[in-house]
Amino acid sequence: MTLRGMDAMKLVRDDLVARVDAIDRRADRLRPDEVAYELEAIRRIASRHGIGAAITIVHALDGALTRGERGSLVHDWLSLLRDAVGSPCGLPHAAETYAAACAVRLVR
Repeated sequence: MTLRGMDAMKLVRDDLVARVDAIDRRADRLRPDEVAYELEAIRRIASRHGIGAAITIVHALDGALTRGERGSLVHDWLSLLRDAVGSPCGLPHAAETYAAACAVRLVR
């Protein structure tokens, strides 16, 4: 990847982190469908830029909202999503690693 491409990905990742942080700050006041709407925007951006780990977490978090998870559990999921959007795209098996982390959270 060229330096220009790396700079562009940093901007994308910074935008995604800012979006996750904005959701996290308001999560206790948002309805689940509002959180899901904002997560869908993150999922689309992550998909467009090949950030598979973030897509994995968005799907898991969407499922958590559907199951009725709220409060600190949602904040935990958002923390994991923040880590996922910050992880380098080139890491082999990043999405699988985050999927495993999701599975661990599901059994807690």
